[in-house]
Order: sequence, then structure tokens, then C-alpha cells
Amino acid sequence: MVVAGVIAACVVLAVLAFVVPRLSRHPERGTQRSLGLGARAGGKAPGPLGRWLSKPFHKSSRAVGRSGSAGRRARGRLPF
Repeated sequence: MVVAGVIAACVVLAVLAFVVPRLSRHPERGTQRSLGLGARAGGKAPGPLGRWLSKPFHKSSRAVGRSGSAGRRARGRLPF
């Protein structure tokens, strides 16, 4: 369920970044901020468990950033 949400957010951000690059920054940062909250909450668990619980949130935040930048990069490569 959560994985599908992250994938959907990445697709929406990539399309938004391709269509309106400037306006895609705010939703991207908001998504990364909410994922950061989850990572910080998971990281409060003791020892290796904290790292394991926060890792999916870090990976998801990284994927969101990459999809947004990929959309903006593709838009920048257009000939017009």
C-alpha cells in the first residue's frame, strides 16, 4: 500500500516537473518533508532497528527527488 503511494507520487511529480518545472518544486519538497518525518520517527527506535525502520523513508525521499529532477531534466532537453 505504501509502496504504491510512493510510486504514484513519483509518477505525478515527474509529470508535473515535465509540464511545469517551476511549480513542481513545492510539491516535491512537501513530499520529501513528510517522508523525512517518517524517517525521523523510525530512527528513534533503538540500535539497528532504528536504521532499518528509517531506511525505506530515506529511499523513498531519494526516489521522489530523482523523479522530479528527471522530469525537469527531460523538459530542459526539449528543442523548443
